[in-house]
Amino acid sequence: METEILYRPSFSLGVLKLSSGEEVRVEGGSMVSMSQGVTLETKATGGIMKSLARSMLGGESFFQNNYKAPPNGGELTVAPSLPGDLALLDLKNETMLLQSGAYVASETNVTIDTKWTGAKTFFASEGLIMLRATGTGKLLISSYGAIHEKNLAQGEVYTVDTGHLVAFSDGVGFKVRKVGGLKATLFSGEGLVVDLTGPGRLLMQTRSVDGFVGWINSRVSHPSRSS
Repeated sequence: METEILYRPSFSLGVLKLSSGEEVRVEGGSMVSMSQGVTLETKATGGIMKSLARSMLGGESFFQNNYKAPPNGGELTVAPSLPGDLALLDLKNETMLLQSGAYVASETNVTIDTKWTGAKTFFASEGLIMLRATGTGKLLISSYGAIHEKNLAQGEVYTVDTGHLVAFSDGVGFKVRKVGGLKATLFSGEGLVVDLTGPGRLLMQTRSVDGFVGWINSRVSHPSRSS
């Protein structure tokens, strides 16, 4: 599969070029267009239980779509539901942990499973819910806003707001916590953060969906602020 990403970082579009008979797995609702002859098969990838876990815990669709190119090859374009960037990860028998909602598409050799840290608190509507992508092949992920990448050195600790976390290498240590005490949690505008310990790869997004939702709610609750 050859991949090109256009119109980044605000309104990214992934153009997937498939060779004869090649298949690609795409998250439901992410397909924008496809060339003639490309066929679609919808199924619960990994079985009923894994699909339920991916849907209920990982924020992904219960059913996933497999697109297959005809003998002369084909083209498929994909995009995330929110404005933002796309990033192509080329996995080499490795594992990446993805924030829920980040998965867009992958080659069929990459398996998608759910991992949940169980990190729920009174002050957060959701914990740190991750998808596990494992295998060898190309993986396309999305963000809200642009993607900022950082490579963590051995033992390096870096703190990220959970709303800005997109993905990180399996093996990177992580611990979810409140950003401070009760006062900081209630009045700082911050909620949960995650401390990540290298070595490994870290991808963050420059905007937060929760932050955007909070901004909209403040305008709905206080219309005068938007004037």
